[in-house]
Order: sequence, then C-alpha cells, then structure tokens
Amino acid sequence: MMLGAKDMLASFGSVIASIVFFWAIFQQYFPNHLRSHFEKYTQRIITLVYPYIQITFNETTGERFMRSEAYVAIENYLSSNSSKQAKRLKADMLKNNQSLSLSMDEHEEVADEYKRVKVWWAFGKNVSKQPTFSFHPVADEKRYYKLTFHKKNRDLIMGDYLSYVLKEGNAIKIRNRQRKLYTNNGAQWSHVVFEHPASFETLAMEPSKKREVIEDLITFSKGEEFYARIGRAWKRGYLLYGPPGTGKSTMIAAMANLLNYDIYDLELTAVKDNTELRRLLIETSSKSIIVIEDIDCSRDLTGQRKKKQDRGEDIDNIADQDKKKAMTMLAREEQDASTSKVTLSGLLNFIDGLWSACGGERLIVFTTNHVDKLDPALIRRGRMDKHVQLSYCGYEAFKILAKNYLKIDSHPLFPTLEKLLAQIQMTPADVAENLMPKTSSADADNSLQELILALQAVNQESEQTA
Repeated sequence: MMLGAKDMLASFGSVIASIVFFWAIFQQYFPNHLRSHFEKYTQRIITLVYPYIQITFNETTGERFMRSEAYVAIENYLSSNSSKQAKRLKADMLKNNQSLSLSMDEHEEVADEYKRVKVWWAFGKNVSKQPTFSFHPVADEKRYYKLTFHKKNRDLIMGDYLSYVLKEGNAIKIRNRQRKLYTNNGAQWSHVVFEHPASFETLAMEPSKKREVIEDLITFSKGEEFYARIGRAWKRGYLLYGPPGTGKSTMIAAMANLLNYDIYDLELTAVKDNTELRRLLIETSSKSIIVIEDIDCSRDLTGQRKKKQDRGEDIDNIADQDKKKAMTMLAREEQDASTSKVTLSGLLNFIDGLWSACGGERLIVFTTNHVDKLDPALIRRGRMDKHVQLSYCGYEAFKILAKNYLKIDSHPLFPTLEKLLAQIQMTPADVAENLMPKTSSADADNSLQELILALQAVNQESEQTA
C-alpha cells in the first residue's frame, strides 16, 4: 500500500511538471494574439464551471495613487472579524496611542454572513520591483482585499451588503479616530488634539434641562433619514446664552464628548470676507461642532448697532477709571471692522443658506453673554433651533459640583447653602472655585464653610450697592 501511494504521488508530480513545462513553452513561443485568445476562452470555461464571483478592492486608486476610501472602510470593518477568525494578524497602534487595530496578514481569509448569505474576504498583495539606480531595488507593494461570493447572491451583495460594509467601516473609523479642536488663521484651519474631559454628568446644570439637551443631541445625531425626508440640511443650531462663568464653553466640550464630534472654533474677526467664510465652511467635516463664541462682540453682526458719535458720547458719560478701557475696546472694534468684512447676510448664508448644506451632521453653536444685543434675524428658530439659557448656580447644580469636587452627596450644611443659593446670584465657576481645597489637609467642612462665607459676602455687597 505504501508503495502504491508513493507511485501515485510520483505520477501526480510528473503531471504537474508536464503542465508547467508546456505552459512555459506556450508562453514563450506562441504569439501574443493566440495566447490572449486561449486565455479568454479558458476564462469563459472556468466561469461556466466555477459558480463564484470575486471583487478586488485595491488600496490605491487613480493616477495619484490616493488611498481608496473603500479599502480603508473594508479594513476597519474586517478588523473585528479578523481578530476572531484569522490565525495570522497584523497589529497597528491607533493614532490615539490607546488601543491596537488588528487586521489580516497576507494570504489570510475570513468568512462573513449577511442575511444568511455567506461571503469570504481575503487579503493579499502584489509585489513588483521597480527599476532604480540603487543597489537595493525598491519593492512596490499593491495591497488589496478580495471578496468572494456565490453568483446567485449577486444583487444582494453588490447592493445591500457592500453599502452596509462601507457604512459600518466608516462608523468604526470615526469611533477610533483622534478627535481634533480646530481654529482658523484667516482662511486656513489648524488643529490640536481635543482632550477636554467635560461631560454632561459633571456639568453643573439643572437636571431636567440637562436631560432635555442630551435627548435633543442624540435625536439629532440619529436623524439622517428624517432630515433627508423633510428636505432640510442635516444640521442644528444652538444658542447658549447667560452671564460669564455659567459654563457655556464647558457645555460645548460636553456636547463634543457625548457625540464624539470634532470642534471648529471659528474666529470671525480673523476672516477677511464672506468668500473666505464660505471656504472655511466647505473645509469643515461632518460629525463636527462649528462654534462662534461671544457672537455679541462682533459689533457689525448685531442688531443694536450704534453710530461712532453715539459711542463717543457714551464714553464721555462713564466714570474716568473706565474711560481708558472703553476707549481701548472702541479702537479694537474699529480695527476689527476695517480688517474683517464679513456681513450679517454672509453669516446667515453660512448658517442656513445654500452653503450650509455642504456636508452633514453638524452643529452650529453661538455663545453670548448678552442675547439682547443680537440681531433677531440671527437667532430666530430655523437658524438657532435650540436656545439654552445657562444661568447662576442653583441648588441642584451645586450638588453636582459638590459631588465632583468633594465626593459628597449630602452634608449638614447643605440646607443652609440651599437657602443662600435661592437668594444670591453666584455663577457655577465661582461656586466651583470656592469648593476647591485651599490646602492639602482641607476637607468638605472647610470647603463648604468657605462657600457660605463667599455667598454672604456677595449678599452684603449687593445690599450696600442697592
């Protein structure tokens, strides 16, 4: 029996060797047109017998060899399946340096299932050496993913399945990406890594209003089909207003962390004109928050504009110690007006005109300390859809701060503070500052006593000025 098996293997090897030999002769001596005809008809015969279809997704595409977005999405999608099925994996550190991304190594294959239809993904690469003048020729690697499926499932795979893979892959890419905080210098964006720790859980805000904002944000982030159905751009405007120190900037950071969005902090005074503003808008990405802070400080965009002579009269009427500051502010406004020619109509077109539909899933957030100074056309519903007032610290907001800073949910001094906060106006920022430990040995009693004394001092000062 052993001899028979060896004879079979020897015969099989001889057949393979003969086929390779004749194929080499065929490739070398037969004309190109005969070879092409032979290969064409051979491929047709194989197609009739072989019931599977293959689609290749190359890593690079186009004349400039740009990385294919489809390839990247497939790579992200297959990362979870690869770690469960493949025996040989490649590991790469993600940009956030906090986790690993696993993908298939060369000649590996993983299976996937969609609506009870099975498909197979394989990773491979073609390596060719480019001729160079160096003693060490450069190897040109062309990597690809190959999808194999039965031809009876052609419509399902080419339609629903591939769309599903690309959508899921892009969603994974967004979840794993390193989020950024952008700012503009003229018509150019620059960025740093966004690592603000703020969250709605730690935000000092009345709980019912906080829940309302969270629900609105989540509904917006899931509303792609809704906005498409009603024929509106997938965007939403937020107006955050209230005194300084009430948490407007912190709330923007919490919004970005909740939705996993980038932030574009737009400095209007650095924008030359409306054309430059449009260029900046086009360059913003989806899943982002576009922020214009202190919109009331851009005097040419407010409805309460004053003439220069009126402003001069106002300066004459204020106290001497404040004149220098007022004159400096007036000079700065005039300088901004001369360098920036962004108009109210240009900004409105930015918010809800034709250009606002360039991209989707974006929040536009304005902040202001003086909502009464803004032009009504700027903040009407449909432009600033959600108006959120951030006010002085109430008792519920104080309890959140006490838990954040002191790690306590209750204390004998809480009733006293509840009465004081109901009568005295103090911003969450000032309350938080008074809760900060002044020494390494400070405890909750000391911090709460400090806050009570600060509230009493504010109350005494307001009574003296009344």
